[in-house]
Amino acid sequence: MQERFWLIFGLCGQAIFASRFLVQWIASERRKRSVIPLSFWWLSIAGSMTLLTYAIYRQDPVFIVGQTFGILIYLRNLYLLKRHTERTD
Repeated sequence: MQERFWLIFGLCGQAIFASRFLVQWIASERRKRSVIPLSFWWLSIAGSMTLLTYAIYRQDPVFIVGQTFGILIYLRNLYLLKRHTERTD
């Protein structure tokens, strides 16, 4: 039962992470140019944090390192976007 929970948890994390590409594609199609919406970064963080939790449970150091660095990059992008928005307001 516990293994099934973690499998579903990991798959949900992967689905959240993968959905960011769908969001980015739809946003780009609507604007007729390549864009990365703010929701892309939030989905990246949510998916990565879920996958990091799964990786910690699985005790997979490669997966843990990859997701940790990814989260840092996504947070940095959100910070840069917030700073840019504050300067233009």
